[in-house]
Amino acid sequence: MGDKVRVLVVDDSALMRQLLSTMMASDADIEVVGAAPDPLVARQMIKKLNPDVVTLDVEMPNMDGISFLEKIMKLRPMPVLMISSLTQQGAEATLQALEIGAVDYIAKPKVDLQQGLAEKRAEIVEKVKIAAKARVRIGTRSAPRPSAPVRTGFSTTERIVAIGASTGGVEALREVLCGLPADSPAVVVTQHMPAGFTTRFAERLDTLAQVTVQEAADGQRILPGHVYIAPGNRHLEVTRTGANYTCHLHDGAAVSGHRPSVDVLFRSVAASAGANAVGVILTGMGKDGAEGLKQMRAAGAATLGQNEATCIVYGMPKAAAALGATETELPIEKIAGAILDRCSDRHVRI
Repeated sequence: MGDKVRVLVVDDSALMRQLLSTMMASDADIEVVGAAPDPLVARQMIKKLNPDVVTLDVEMPNMDGISFLEKIMKLRPMPVLMISSLTQQGAEATLQALEIGAVDYIAKPKVDLQQGLAEKRAEIVEKVKIAAKARVRIGTRSAPRPSAPVRTGFSTTERIVAIGASTGGVEALREVLCGLPADSPAVVVTQHMPAGFTTRFAERLDTLAQVTVQEAADGQRILPGHVYIAPGNRHLEVTRTGANYTCHLHDGAAVSGHRPSVDVLFRSVAASAGANAVGVILTGMGKDGAEGLKQMRAAGAATLGQNEATCIVYGMPKAAAALGATETELPIEKIAGAILDRCSDRHVRI
């Protein structure tokens, strides 16, 4: 019993509390220690029960989930999984929660809650177990960052940067992209997110970064100073058309368990850009991106991984390192500078 992950469910819906509690308790490694209908009750239960993980509904009476999360992170930092609706409002709140310090989120099905959650059982159980081991990071709501340092030496538009991330990637990507100057080489990103979330994610990053951030569109030309994020539930590939790179989106089968998949993006960049590319793999659970990054390195690209100490979940970078896909691992705050150094005409590969 002592080795089980102890979970507290916080949700104003009695049905949701029951469904989540029953689903998680059916796993031998999870113990649901309690269920609270609102943050006021949850606060007392956290003090009394000392759970390892809290699942927290975004929309609740008495105090909304975001405000309660801020209090948790200030007074008693712990792993929190947000329960979010697949709406624009839900996406906005979830992104705020991840910036504040939530480890991850679980998206509520739009229809047939019971059946939809049953289909997500394996994902929910895995996220709870990962959250229990995750490094809790205390953040803040988004605020504009100062201008990134000006770099020179990007004389070619053939340079391209490909970044992959999953759990913990919202904050990791914000750290990296806000460290790039307005004339940065083009960046393409795959972050594991459902459809609808990536649009708002790109919009939020665009208000913070010096580069222009947008959700990728099929056939769109890839330009320096711009960042293109794979839309939720669609693969993003980079293709070469004459002297230009373009975005190619498609609805192919999930790869490495994901759509969009980091492996799909990295493999396309290896084929279209070769040694003109830089590949970066950030925090996330699983191994998506490891094989693709290895292909990028074999094609002559520079390859970087986020180090274990700064990852929320050291899964994807660990898998890449085990394959020999990364040349080096760095703390998240040094990755933007390393990208720029490797894109500079002055950089000498060893």
